[in-house]
Amino acid sequence: MACMKLGSKADAFQKQGQAWFCTTGLPSDIVVEVEDMSFHLHKFPLLSRSGVMERLIADASEKGDTNCTINLKDIPGGAKTFELVAKFCYGVKHEITASNVVHLRCAAEHLEMTEQYGEDNLISQTEIFFNQVVLKSWKDSLKSLQMCGGENITPHAEELNITKRCIESLAVKASTDPNLFGWPMIDHGGPMQSPGGSLLWNGISTGARPINLSSDWWFDDVSSLNLPLYKRLTLAMEARGIKQEIIAGSLEHYAKKYLPGLSRRKSAQMGPAAIDPPPEEDQKILLEEIDRLLPMQKGLVSTKFLFGLLRTALILRASPPCVSNLEKRIGMQLDQATLEDLLMPNFSYSMETFSGGGGGGSSSTWRKKFGFKFKSQMCSAQEGSVTKQDNASGKVEKERGKEQKHKKNLSWE
Repeated sequence: MACMKLGSKADAFQKQGQAWFCTTGLPSDIVVEVEDMSFHLHKFPLLSRSGVMERLIADASEKGDTNCTINLKDIPGGAKTFELVAKFCYGVKHEITASNVVHLRCAAEHLEMTEQYGEDNLISQTEIFFNQVVLKSWKDSLKSLQMCGGENITPHAEELNITKRCIESLAVKASTDPNLFGWPMIDHGGPMQSPGGSLLWNGISTGARPINLSSDWWFDDVSSLNLPLYKRLTLAMEARGIKQEIIAGSLEHYAKKYLPGLSRRKSAQMGPAAIDPPPEEDQKILLEEIDRLLPMQKGLVSTKFLFGLLRTALILRASPPCVSNLEKRIGMQLDQATLEDLLMPNFSYSMETFSGGGGGGSSSTWRKKFGFKFKSQMCSAQEGSVTKQDNASGKVEKERGKEQKHKKNLSWE
């Protein structure tokens, strides 16, 4: 992961319990409280870099507080991020990475760390790293976008367009043939390439060509995002013109990762590696969102997958429109279904949990024993026609029986 090294001084910060101390040889003249951590620092390095700290320190001085204590309640990123901010103010060595740049950028904005309070201040440093390093890398863009999903950072990241910029960066890269530009191989530790596309060894072209990547190379990466971010990224990719079958493939991959009900046999789970399942209500929300995002087109996903969604929707008691949409999708490609696909769970037997295997996960309702039935609404047209034919055949046979009986009676006479 790429990083930007800042500061030149040796680390003079020491942690003792729930407190940080700056051991510069001068006694501390200010205590900054962030969450359950206290920072025993010095006024000048802070007020010389931050407009907010300058005002808070001035207010405390006007009140005549001998022991200057400032409480920063709402700083993005909390105590861990403020530790890095304090080190920046003191010029202590530290690194900006894709994992912390979002929190640092938001904290710098919150504390008004602009060029007015010193050249190369934290806002400008984080912006340079974000634009010139993070957004040019698939892996770093993804990591920063994951950081945007934190509960206390999301509104700040939205306000600064950090989330939007990460999503656009990923959407552009996913919609471009990676074999043309040598990523994501470089991001994932693969070999470097020359502008002509040949592999490089110690900077020298070998003439060998890289292995072509399939269109699903990014599926597993984006499945690490929470649902709101994944949805926004999916819509951005769709707007970029990514083929619908690729979007559908990503949705299927994401659903299989977080909906354990899609696998009837837990021991033979398909798709991504098994994880602790989300709560039942979250599974239902996810399933309904997958239905809304999935294009209504025949053949984009397998019939088996659609039946799996329908089974899970029935068990989770998804909304009627969701169930109806899934039935319509199945009806469009019912000719591809197998007998096993057509079996639906009957809600009349004892229950078992979705999470399976011991513990921890939230409960949902699988059935320990399945009573199976055909889903009548999907096959209503076929069943209706068969019933009419049976009724008509029955009437014909009945009339023939009456006629034969009548002829038999006449012959006896």
